[in-house]
Amino acid sequence: MDRRTLLHATALGAATLTAAAPRAQAAAPRAPGRAHPLRVHVVMFDGVEELDYTAPYEVFSAAGHFADREVEVRYVTLDGPRTVEAAFGTRLRVGHGWAPEEADLLVVPGGGYARREDPGVWAEIRRGALPRALAAVTRPGLTVSALCTGVLLLSAAGVTSGRPCTTHHRARADLERQGGVLKSARVVDDGDLVTAGGVTSGLDLALWLVRRELGADAAVGLEEMLEYEARGTVWAARGVR
Repeated sequence: MDRRTLLHATALGAATLTAAAPRAQAAAPRAPGRAHPLRVHVVMFDGVEELDYTAPYEVFSAAGHFADREVEVRYVTLDGPRTVEAAFGTRLRVGHGWAPEEADLLVVPGGGYARREDPGVWAEIRRGALPRALAAVTRPGLTVSALCTGVLLLSAAGVTSGRPCTTHHRARADLERQGGVLKSARVVDDGDLVTAGGVTSGLDLALWLVRRELGADAAVGLEEMLEYEARGTVWAARGVR
């Protein structure tokens, strides 16, 4: 039995012992047990922060063990399958290309925002290709989410303009100057746009989306498995549960 399976089995056993707005409406919670899996794409680029992408990936990958609905998670790059080098030198082979039409949730991590000359968010904004691609993904049934300075990629795409959102505390002023309606919350849910604060907030972003899409029991089971309790305030638009 591998580590993940053992953790899931342990958490499931423990859970058994202890048991006794128009934009917002566009991404209404889906009932557990939907015929097709919940499909999650985590967007990767050179300079991406390691914890920004691994925390949501871990949460969503484990979520299917606590829900009636299957969950499929993949890393994707705009450039197609390739090796990405993250902010602290981790090299990760990404096996999937850009296919937002095949996703229910898009997760955009951040990274490299403090180093404007290096790979990372600033480099992607200057290059322009990723913001243009993000600007084009909006469609009914797709929730676009981002954490940390990945929210600034959405801002460069025009996605956050006039919308409630948040980001890493050091980038909040930039986000607000660029037209985002800044909310003082760890996670901000505006229906088909969900944003979160810096770095470790990726855990809270993913747990909130699991709760919204797969139900509270799945989120509680994940918290127990991870030995992590969701932190901070979730600001949710009217009509979002």
